[in-house]
Amino acid sequence: MTPFKKEIKKNKDKKNKTNSRLIFLSAIIFFMFISLILKLYKIQILDFDIYMAKAGLQHNVYNELKAKRGDIYLKNGLNEDFYLVASNKDFASLYIVPRLLDDGHILAILENIYLTFHYDLVVEEVDKFLEEKDRQDLLDELGYIDSLKISDEQKIEKKREVEDRRSSLKFNEEWIEFRKVQRDLEIEERKQAIISDYLLKIDNSDKYSRLLVRKVEKDDLLLFYFNFFKDEFKMNSVSDIFIKNGKVLSVDQEKDLSNEINGFYYEWESLRYYPEKTLLSHVTGFSNYDNVGNYGLEGFLNDELTGEDGFLLGDKGTYKGKKIIIDKREYKIPVNGNSLVLTIDYAIQTYVCNKLKEANEKYLFDSGSISVMDPSTGKIIALCTWPEFDANNFQDVLSADIFDNQVVSYQYEPGSVFKTITLAAAIDQGKIGPNTTYEDKGQLMINGWPKPIKNSDFESYGAHGVVSMNYVLENSLNTGAIFAAEQIGKDVFADYLKKFGFGEKVGIELVGESSGDIKNIVGRNVKDIDFSTASFGQGIAVTPLQMISSYATIANKGLMMKPYIVEEILDENYQLVKKIEPREIRRVISEEAALATSAMLVNVVDHGHALGAQVNGYYVGGKTGTAQIPSPEGGYMEGQYIHNFVGYAPIENPKFVMLIKFDNPKTVGFAANSAAPVFGEIADFLLKYYQVVQEKK
Repeated sequence: MTPFKKEIKKNKDKKNKTNSRLIFLSAIIFFMFISLILKLYKIQILDFDIYMAKAGLQHNVYNELKAKRGDIYLKNGLNEDFYLVASNKDFASLYIVPRLLDDGHILAILENIYLTFHYDLVVEEVDKFLEEKDRQDLLDELGYIDSLKISDEQKIEKKREVEDRRSSLKFNEEWIEFRKVQRDLEIEERKQAIISDYLLKIDNSDKYSRLLVRKVEKDDLLLFYFNFFKDEFKMNSVSDIFIKNGKVLSVDQEKDLSNEINGFYYEWESLRYYPEKTLLSHVTGFSNYDNVGNYGLEGFLNDELTGEDGFLLGDKGTYKGKKIIIDKREYKIPVNGNSLVLTIDYAIQTYVCNKLKEANEKYLFDSGSISVMDPSTGKIIALCTWPEFDANNFQDVLSADIFDNQVVSYQYEPGSVFKTITLAAAIDQGKIGPNTTYEDKGQLMINGWPKPIKNSDFESYGAHGVVSMNYVLENSLNTGAIFAAEQIGKDVFADYLKKFGFGEKVGIELVGESSGDIKNIVGRNVKDIDFSTASFGQGIAVTPLQMISSYATIANKGLMMKPYIVEEILDENYQLVKKIEPREIRRVISEEAALATSAMLVNVVDHGHALGAQVNGYYVGGKTGTAQIPSPEGGYMEGQYIHNFVGYAPIENPKFVMLIKFDNPKTVGFAANSAAPVFGEIADFLLKYYQVVQEKK
């Protein structure tokens, strides 16, 4: 190739290379232009609302206006004054900012947290622990003596020596000093564990603020600041400081102490407050930190109580360096929640719940409840359950099961209290009367069942012979209940149970109501054994609310009233929104059958197994029940029983019907010795409280 041709080819390659670069550059510019167009389209068209809102934040202010949750009230005594049991209250939340503090300052704050919020509880806990340890040491020593191969007289003497020696320890100076050291070590060990938990909670490696304690009452906040500053400012008592406009101030100079603790601050928030703590926790339930109701009335009527939040949207400006609202553009007023007035009587609730606690100390049951109802209206007058919990500190409960209201949620086999329902149905059908007789042989065989059904006293008493229905109820004979049920048959018996409300929810204003379980005696092909055992309250499941409602129906001369616990609903200005009136559900049995059954229940209390339920000067009707507890593996749990008693007074015009239920009491064997006497004590109080004139000499 000639030099001239080489030059032409070189220029041509150079030109092609330049054109390629221009094309590549043009493509980049084109794609950048397209991207810009798409970005503008996204901003101006697709995301228009978002960017308008962001721009609005530069010029507008938006504040959410929280609605106030409605209050809950009781009627306080016969004068029907209102008594507040659930309201809203300002609490402080305490925060620490680790990045502003060294380890020494953090420990100083946590030491004060411990002193203010934990010390008293720790001391109480340690004292109980040491008392229990002393008791157990004594039992161990006495047990060792029992194991010795010596005479009974020697054992008694040695045990007396041990008890005398241990009783004298509290006067021994060396032991007193030892106990003080032991106590101090126990307290210190618990203190260090609590502070360690706080250190893990705040996580020093994280530089952001951390919540220490929430829901702190004003008095406790003042105590915290007093403990922190008492030496520095030479304070004599917590009364030397006070709270004004949310700030902690000193009395003498009104010095603002709120920001005096470096790396520590608090904020106020309105939260639910229950002045009575445990008294009504299973009735009210609780509202959590997000203002959402849980359990009880708070959960069931959450929407009614919550109300509707509002908001304020306005233009934002500044004045002297401070942001202000210069124009109210949009404003929605918050609508506060409605308030509730309950049917529960505060004085009765207090008395009944205290009696339940006393009963637990005496009988040591696993759980228990007492409910009181007005049979003529269906109003719940008192409702107490145990174990209890403090609705203010629901987060401290170890198991959510404690939140359940046993009266409405728990099903149980009622046992002999159910015999009253069986006899009432048979009397209503005209198949038996109080004086109808049959021959009791103490036991009987049921078709298709391999072993006989026995009376509870068969092993000790045997057959009772020819006896009346009055005698059956007085002596709680299982065979007599079966006889009465057989007179009306399976289908009619099942219909009466449904009419009495078993197997369906009552519809009371509390979360978690159960319907019970009577499926094995409803419908076709009901087994003879299921029919027979149901007649005396085994093999079926009911709730305490259903059981008390059935007795209330008999007390109300055969008319069933709908149980209810909310009597009035008030608006935010406490004006009446709704009055809940008593509502009749249906007639279950005739008035004559109800009166005959009531008279039989009086005989049970006067002459039968419920002597402990008697009240001097009054005719009281009621029935005991000591029922076996079903085992998850089938059959029944050995040696464990449910004690319950249902009754009402005065018999001519009952003011109340009451159900007492103790689950697996440890110190007595039968409801006649546990639930019945507790009923008698409470019934005596109620009859005097209602000023019922004595009718019995």
